[in-house]
Amino acid sequence: MMKLNDLTAREKVTLAQQLWDSVANDQDAIKLTTAQKNELDNRLAQFESDQNVGSDWNTIKSKILGS
Repeated sequence: MMKLNDLTAREKVTLAQQLWDSVANDQDAIKLTTAQKNELDNRLAQFESDQNVGSDWNTIKSKILGS
């Protein structure tokens, strides 16, 4: 078995992409709990009822960067 520390940065990124792709291709393996689905449904409904609620990316970015 290979050791991750022996891989180059490029090899690690490639491996991570391959792992992610394999997970993304197996949607049946990723199941939401009822609580998670309900929370996502609630958030979507709130957004759809008033799309002006919240902050745009530039505002959030400024807050994060402190500018």
